[in-house]
Amino acid sequence: MNSYVLRFEKIDKQKLMVVGGKGANLGELSRIEGIRVPEGFCVTTEAYKRIIGEMSELNSLLDQLSLLKVEDRERIKEISKKVRQVIEGIAIARDIEEEIVRDLAKLGEDNAYAVRSSATAEDLPNASFAGQQDTYLNIKGKDSILQHISKCWASLFTDRAVTYRIQNGFDHRKVYLSVVIQRMVFPQAAGIMFTADPVTSNRKVLSIDASFGLGEALVSGLVNADIYKVREGRIVNKKISTKKLAIYALEKGGTQEREIEPGRQNMQTLTDEQILQLESMGRKIEAYFNCPQDIEWCLVDHAFYIVQSRPITTLYPIPEVTDGKNHVFVSVGHQQNMTDAIRPLGMSMLQLLGTRFSTLSMPQAGGRWFLDVAHDLTSPIGRSMVLAMGKSDPLIGNAIRSLIKRKDFMKSLSHGKKTIGLGSSGLSWAFLVQTIKIYRKPDEAVIQSLMSRNEASVRDLQKRIAGLSGEELFTFIPEDFKELQDIMYNPGSMGAISVLLLATNWLNKNLGKWLGEKNVADILSKSVENNPASEMGLALLDVADVVRQYPEVIEYFHHPSDEAFFEGLTKLEGGEAVSRSLRAYLDKNGMRCSGELDITRPRWSEQPTTLASMILGNIKNFAPHAHKTIFEQGRLEAEQKAQDLLSRLEKLPGGKKKAQKTKKMINTLRTLAGYREYPKYALTQRFFICKQALLKEADNLVRKGIIRDKEDIYYLYFEELREAVKTHRLDYSIITKRKAEYEVFDKLTPPRVMTSEGEIISGEYNMENIPQGALAGIAVSSGVVEGRARVVLKMEDVDIEEDDILVTAFTDPSWSPLFVSIKGLVTEVGGVMTHGAVVAREYGLPAVAGVENATKLIKEGQRILVNGTEGYVQIL
Repeated sequence: MNSYVLRFEKIDKQKLMVVGGKGANLGELSRIEGIRVPEGFCVTTEAYKRIIGEMSELNSLLDQLSLLKVEDRERIKEISKKVRQVIEGIAIARDIEEEIVRDLAKLGEDNAYAVRSSATAEDLPNASFAGQQDTYLNIKGKDSILQHISKCWASLFTDRAVTYRIQNGFDHRKVYLSVVIQRMVFPQAAGIMFTADPVTSNRKVLSIDASFGLGEALVSGLVNADIYKVREGRIVNKKISTKKLAIYALEKGGTQEREIEPGRQNMQTLTDEQILQLESMGRKIEAYFNCPQDIEWCLVDHAFYIVQSRPITTLYPIPEVTDGKNHVFVSVGHQQNMTDAIRPLGMSMLQLLGTRFSTLSMPQAGGRWFLDVAHDLTSPIGRSMVLAMGKSDPLIGNAIRSLIKRKDFMKSLSHGKKTIGLGSSGLSWAFLVQTIKIYRKPDEAVIQSLMSRNEASVRDLQKRIAGLSGEELFTFIPEDFKELQDIMYNPGSMGAISVLLLATNWLNKNLGKWLGEKNVADILSKSVENNPASEMGLALLDVADVVRQYPEVIEYFHHPSDEAFFEGLTKLEGGEAVSRSLRAYLDKNGMRCSGELDITRPRWSEQPTTLASMILGNIKNFAPHAHKTIFEQGRLEAEQKAQDLLSRLEKLPGGKKKAQKTKKMINTLRTLAGYREYPKYALTQRFFICKQALLKEADNLVRKGIIRDKEDIYYLYFEELREAVKTHRLDYSIITKRKAEYEVFDKLTPPRVMTSEGEIISGEYNMENIPQGALAGIAVSSGVVEGRARVVLKMEDVDIEEDDILVTAFTDPSWSPLFVSIKGLVTEVGGVMTHGAVVAREYGLPAVAGVENATKLIKEGQRILVNGTEGYVQIL
């Protein structure tokens, strides 16, 4: 027999699917010694299931809801209203009603109660769903309580709840509702307590919001609350607000707003003693649940009651440390222009790449790598090297500067082996020698030699890995990565890039001083040789020239499928010719993809349909033979600019020497600029070859029933995969757990800089030269352009029109084919020498990087102005 009612004392976290998140948490809270929880019970999800199971007309409405997207606001509103009406209109079955009334009588039918919704997808560690369903306070009488239970069931289908489920991918039919019936307490004060600071995310700082009367006034935004910050038993900050209103319970039921008498409006809601008492309770609750908590509390007759506690789901995980000291973590993803979460196999392959530099302390958290720079910040030289990292992302540098000013924090930093120094990341004496050599004589032959060495090494890798499997393969890959490290950190390669940076900075600085030219290197680096990223974009124009000849293929490209893509293509008129052209393109560029540092991401060779929309965009936006036209136009612009600069310099005092030096630097820039993109190209070549070999092992594991899909291996670390292949055994629950973790991590926004206390340190831009209301960023490619914002989160979703400015979180080389079609670029992440900036300059696109929250603040279709010279974006 189903139980439709459960008292709090019979509830624990195992009953989540019976009493929902809120109910389960209340049951657990009531078990903590020294924590008062107003007594009550839950009407279980079994009652809800039975009620909706008796409503045949609901199925049709739920079918309609399941087809809707977030944008379908009017339809969501219309259908949700019908669902609520159906649910509220049905009578509660007699046996369910009898159980509710029986438990109500035990608590006292004449008492007042809070009737609160508790969904099975609510107050969970990875999904808050807070406030999505309804709560009713001070409800009196059996009939009124039963009526509000129906209202709670119906509130599972409020517009906001339905929209939230659609956004988070929850099936409407698989989320159930329990209803909490909890005895009302009538507080003098109430509020919310966060056991981690909700502003800074610092886990050591507890934050309390407090106001007079019921907490509803605070939650609904009716009043400004007092805010108290407490750290380890010490009140570190108090903000006492003017509180003009409060909500109080009425004797006959319901609630009422009342004005607070003037003499109490500016009084501190809680005494210091009460604040510290509350902090102690909060830490006890946090320890019980083993994670930071968002806690609702009430003060009744000088005693605190806890009416709810839920996990704080918005906090970014902290990298693990064991020495008890303070550490500082800098995001590697922000420097590498990839802030997405990385799956475990991708993480371990990057770790293999970094094993050469054992001094690097690179903990991971939330599916991202961080650099622990605490040791470096303890010395002047170390601090200067950490601040130099800020050149790739000024917000990182500014955040570190703000941290350095906090003397108490700096004294508490962990001391030990430095992370950055000669011998790490290619900073060797050989690198210095090569840098000087290339600076003295920048020669394209050096670049060609570096590229030829890599191509030969790739051919050798393909031969050697072809016949390997099992343990031989897993022994071979780490050894081959040493070869990859030699290519990535070759002193000549690093020297060439360093000289390029020197030439770029010299030209911008001196031509700015002598001629008033700002960021002139941007124009001078257009259409350079040996740039695989820009060549990749232009080469796709050639593919488009083949496709544009065949209407059947164009139609096919509008609705392509990755499965049997080329097989379907060859059945069409012109399909063979298009197939040859596209395969030739993929032979050179097929290992690219968005987020390509993560080996688990699908490559273009694996998902050729990713290119279909870009090819169609090229046909729409460009005339035939645009490849040569665009490249030649950029080359001429750069050449004419160089001649103009040299001519103007010669007219200045000491002009001949200035012109001579400038000519050398321009030659250096144009000789080396394209190579900036090559090391990443070399990396993705080898990654793809290794990935193909590992996927063959995955196919074997699928055939043997050890994993279900070959992509399951992405959720294993390299050594775990090695062990599974060796032993033919695997606990599949590991993969299930990690898939769920990845879903959570993928939705998180990683901080640029954070401490081991969880505090997120934010940097700020200098706003002096930026128009009021403009969004500040980094000027990475000169020029000013106005156009329509095309906000794109995934490259495969892109559909570029002629007037579009691309607004996205970040770009990597795989986005380059889009750059030929857009008018400008805005990114949330990046700096002057990141890939998007380099290619933007090559194509002459005004670009601003490092615009925080650009994809949220700029809306699709808005007119925007991008000033890539000064570094800001205006929404017009």
